[in-house]
Amino acid sequence: MKLHGNARLSVKGRELLIDRVQHAGWSLSTAAEAAGISDRTARKWLARYRAEGPEGLLDRSSAPGIIANRTDDRRVEVIAALRRVRLTALEIAECLAMAHSTVSGILTRIGMGRLGRLGLEPAQRYERARPGELIHIDVKKLGRIQGGAGHRISGHQHFNSRKRDAAGVDRKTVGWEYVHVAIDDATRLAYVEVLTDEKATTAIAFLRRAVAHYASYGITVERLITDNGSAYRSTIHAIACRTLAIRHLRTRPYRPQTNGKAERFIRTMLGGWAYGAIYRSSDERNAALAGWLDFYNRQRPHGSLSHRPPLTRLHELNGNNLLGSYI
Repeated sequence: MKLHGNARLSVKGRELLIDRVQHAGWSLSTAAEAAGISDRTARKWLARYRAEGPEGLLDRSSAPGIIANRTDDRRVEVIAALRRVRLTALEIAECLAMAHSTVSGILTRIGMGRLGRLGLEPAQRYERARPGELIHIDVKKLGRIQGGAGHRISGHQHFNSRKRDAAGVDRKTVGWEYVHVAIDDATRLAYVEVLTDEKATTAIAFLRRAVAHYASYGITVERLITDNGSAYRSTIHAIACRTLAIRHLRTRPYRPQTNGKAERFIRTMLGGWAYGAIYRSSDERNAALAGWLDFYNRQRPHGSLSHRPPLTRLHELNGNNLLGSYI
């Protein structure tokens, strides 16, 4: 129960007032003076108690019982239906010729104020039981840092010269770096490298090193899931997976959430490493990756792992003291 900030009586105070008048034989005026309230207020609580019993001493809603211009229930149902197809409050207001504030208030009242996953199919959450049963791999493209911090930090962009390639196309000279990430589905143990491109040969070399990295923790990679990038659809990548005895799965087209653990890890990585500090150069940023990744795997509490780090989760799933060898 929320009491008014200036209320003189709590529920216990009201009960004490009633007890003094009903059982102790106090007069209404004397009990009101002792409670620090007016006779009128004391009379109100006494009348409520006599009419409703102890329930009458609770606070009542200050909302009016009848609102003359309240939006019709059928109109509210229409607003809810439009919201389920993910229209914003402003779009619904324009569609129904209603005030934006009215529509926003109705959406809040019926619990549809935030879109979230409203109108979307339910999230299909899953977690593999064994380490290595499924590895998620993805690539994040980052702009190289040249001449100090860029517009994200300084607010202004550097002038980057261009050069014309053999095909006659003008290209920027700074370019991109490609962050290849691998994350184990069961433990969230991550492996990351910053490479120069995302070609099939580069992706295969990264996969081999990732498999070797997980093997050093006693993890045998059984399955791999990636998006439908050209590197992962190539014949040589398929051959590499067969050579490594790994079953390769790909996400449904235009469904990045199928590879959601990699996507979520990339968001965490960008906030904690790539955009988590001010770097003067790409080399400085890349040098900071190893320290952040070690922190992520060994110390950072993971929400989906009951706030335990990935290596602790690996230790629990393996049921032995593997963790001690790597600390």
